[in-house]
Amino acid sequence: MRLQDLTWVETQALAKDTPIVFPVAALEQHGHHLPLFTDSDLLGEVVRRVAVRHAATVVFAPLQWLGNSDHHLDFPGTLSASPRVYLDLLAGLLENFLAHGFRRLVLLNGHGGNIVPIDQVVFEVRQRHRARADLLLLGATYWRLGARPRERIAGLEQDVMGHACEWETSMMLRLHPALARDPSAVEPIPFGDAFEPASRGWITQDRSRPGHIGNPRAASAEKGEALFQIFTDDVCRLLDHVLAWDGTSWDG
Repeated sequence: MRLQDLTWVETQALAKDTPIVFPVAALEQHGHHLPLFTDSDLLGEVVRRVAVRHAATVVFAPLQWLGNSDHHLDFPGTLSASPRVYLDLLAGLLENFLAHGFRRLVLLNGHGGNIVPIDQVVFEVRQRHRARADLLLLGATYWRLGARPRERIAGLEQDVMGHACEWETSMMLRLHPALARDPSAVEPIPFGDAFEPASRGWITQDRSRPGHIGNPRAASAEKGEALFQIFTDDVCRLLDHVLAWDGTSWDG
């Protein structure tokens, strides 16, 4: 179900154990070859595919395209909610539906810069409702749900998601090929940080002057379709687990 298609009366009548999914992404620079809306386009396609399989069991809110993208602000076109503002925005989404009586809420993420705020928000909101044992508040990033695409897709080079990289470029070549400029002339930007596993504060230009991270040259539409299938399956498995939760236990 799409939240925007329901009336308030229909929303009120839903079982309060119905999972509510809030897709959240970004509008930000994606190097020289991908459009600013890449993260939102890709998450939107994952959600579209998932919604086909969960049309009667899950409510999907409209995609929230404003993300935490301050690290990309040196690149024109990027729009960002600053970290503290973004925390409040996400918390507000959850609190709205807690006030409406719903108990199973999922922030489904499609942008790397949102990962830390989402983790913090589900933690903070749970503390505010600590007397309740019937709440399931989850933050999930679609490419971090357990799949190992490189083990399943022939010729895939990257082990992890980058930025305007082989994975994202492949998915954009599958979804909107006219918007994916030719990546063959884009020089790869390596992953890694000499200070790992420490967590380092950074802005994008510390790591990449052109704005991408990874190897867009290795992308193909065929890889993109395979990635969409894998990520869709992962999100569906998560939602199956949310639906099957007994309503109180830690182990689900």
